[in-house]
Amino acid sequence: MNRNRRSFLKTTAGAALAAPAVVRAANLNGNGQHACIGVGGMGANDLKHFVSHGKTTVVAICDVDGARLEAAAQVVPEARKYTDWRELLEKEGGRIDSVNVTVPDHMHFPIAMKAVQAGKHVYCQKPMCHDVAEVRALTEAVRKAGVKSQLGTQGASGFGDRAGIYHLRQGVIGKINHVYLCSNRPGVIGRYRLVGPRPEESQAPPENLAWNLWLGNAPVRPYAPEIYHPAKWRTWQDFGTGWSGDIGCHVFDATWKALGLTAPTTVRATVQESWRNSPARRADTWPQSDHITWTFPGTPMTAGDEITVEWFDGETYPPEAIRKLYPGESYPFESAMLVGTEGAIVIPNGKMPTLMPKEKFASVEAPDLEPRNHYHHFLDAIHGTAENESFFDVSGPMTEAILLGTVAIRTPGETLEWDAEKLAITNHPGAHKLLRRDYRDGWGVAGF
Repeated sequence: MNRNRRSFLKTTAGAALAAPAVVRAANLNGNGQHACIGVGGMGANDLKHFVSHGKTTVVAICDVDGARLEAAAQVVPEARKYTDWRELLEKEGGRIDSVNVTVPDHMHFPIAMKAVQAGKHVYCQKPMCHDVAEVRALTEAVRKAGVKSQLGTQGASGFGDRAGIYHLRQGVIGKINHVYLCSNRPGVIGRYRLVGPRPEESQAPPENLAWNLWLGNAPVRPYAPEIYHPAKWRTWQDFGTGWSGDIGCHVFDATWKALGLTAPTTVRATVQESWRNSPARRADTWPQSDHITWTFPGTPMTAGDEITVEWFDGETYPPEAIRKLYPGESYPFESAMLVGTEGAIVIPNGKMPTLMPKEKFASVEAPDLEPRNHYHHFLDAIHGTAENESFFDVSGPMTEAILLGTVAIRTPGETLEWDAEKLAITNHPGAHKLLRRDYRDGWGVAGF
């Protein structure tokens, strides 16, 4: 192993907070027993990765959509099938060691929290929860239970993010002055362009869809085809967290870990004017473009006592002067750009980083990294053969910051002051109320 790689592994293992001690579920013996909750769309991909782990057996699967459940059963025909996640956790409680939660954002917290309270290791897709208060409660519950956890930021295990973290921790571009995050993915704006309020007329859901279970803790909404399930739920405030909540965890992850960021002190957002000026849209949907600005306390990696991090999505872009730093033909549309005292680095989502100016850093070599599977990293941690780095003590505070951005989006133009210790927005009572939702009757979470 060369010096660069040894140094990288050492600093990665010492990320913002040390990984918790290895804890196994009481009945873990030989292969781990895993349950997949949500097996359609992204969940189908997650299932395949869990199945491919040599010391894990997927013994139970669950989905509110019967068609998706049957498709997953073709992959794991021996797995027991469930429509209701609550029934799965009740009946499988003594037979499973871990679960993954791959469902719409609004139901991440109740499912993951119930699993953690039952002593199960949890892999949860991003964002960790729908609301800031949920993230804090789940992070603390995982810590108390001593179980393993992993946020579904698969790119965190990729060569690109890990190489970017390595270069930053090595001080290649000096101390960091400013961070620009963006996701201006082609085609997304049209896909998520909803210009009116939710439909009011009710239609009968298809027989294969348990609509009441899909709604879960959210308000009752009439079923409408191609509006919520299977894809466009992310656009609606009841169910999703918008584009920044969806992709923000991926793009922010390397920056968060490399700089050792903690809770922000302020957050502010500007938004698409047509959304801001439409009460109907603001009441129901997320804007198709927004710009979020956080102020964080400085760290040993930053040039000053504070560091500003900006997020751009949709039809808002990083400043032209920043985009011109990139030597390629077009600026990476989904990336993190960190500007330091000695240069800059851009880390495209899922790709290798570029140091700038290229001539200055032409001799800098990429670290020698072993391939890593993000799902397997979590499962290996359960078995005690690895220390995964996207556990909730690290990814929880990052998710809190990202979801504070969604609060700022709903109060555009206001600079919100954040007291992390008190879990409070101290200067805006209306924004403070957005830290958690009221759940539908019958869907409360014990201890929350």
